[in-house]
Amino acid sequence: MYTIKNFLDNDDVKVLESLKGFKVIEYQRDLSVLPETAQVAYFSNQMNIKKRQVVCDLKYGNVTLQAGAMQWMLGNVQANTGLKGAGDFFKKAVRGSVTGESAIKPEYTGDGLLVLEPSYKYLLLLDVADWGGFLMLEDGLFLACESTLEHKAVMRSNISSAVLGNEGLFNLGLRGNGIVAIESVCPKEELIEIELKNDTLKVDGSMVIAWSGSLEFTVERSGKTLLGSAASGEGLVNVYRGTGKVLMAPVNNKNFYTLPNPTVK
Repeated sequence: MYTIKNFLDNDDVKVLESLKGFKVIEYQRDLSVLPETAQVAYFSNQMNIKKRQVVCDLKYGNVTLQAGAMQWMLGNVQANTGLKGAGDFFKKAVRGSVTGESAIKPEYTGDGLLVLEPSYKYLLLLDVADWGGFLMLEDGLFLACESTLEHKAVMRSNISSAVLGNEGLFNLGLRGNGIVAIESVCPKEELIEIELKNDTLKVDGSMVIAWSGSLEFTVERSGKTLLGSAASGEGLVNVYRGTGKVLMAPVNNKNFYTLPNPTVK
């Protein structure tokens, strides 16, 4: 039995989103600042640069995390590697090496509370069932999910163009019914959701953060010919073709890596 005070009931903490056992919280002010950092903290807050965390209630089910994402856990909580033998380790190591994710993602079981490391990045909760039971993620965005979801490394359709377009050959896919928490380059309010029905979306740059596994994802020339691509000034574009959904940011995902991580005091 445990009691938590001055956490979720703190007037400085706001619950942004809640799905099943997952909550995304946001600290409205950064109160742990020094005089020399107060100015940066003030203007960061004005521009919506705030610390955010994912809180997981394990009573709803086991949770799998990106390695190193746990900050603290309370109550009946056990951690394990989630490995089922040497063959499973090899498969996960290969998948991690090609998707940019950690090879071993720890699994947390029990019925206690699990709190993830704070981040200045935007944290989103997605229900894989809303994506036809198969959700694809851009590299490096995975944070946590229900352990019932199956992780797959999915190869792109045309390898040569992916290499020329400076894109990875594989993406992380999550199959099944469950919730996944991801890190985003922009807030949910700015994300563009596009639903395709036997149609095609072409994007110049890594702006798409998630898409239905039912879509064919390739890297292609923006025009029908090399001359046409050169004339348009676009070159190679990411192409999503078929029937499904796409979640797209208004800015390139490469900017994602310029966002800082907070120093926890």
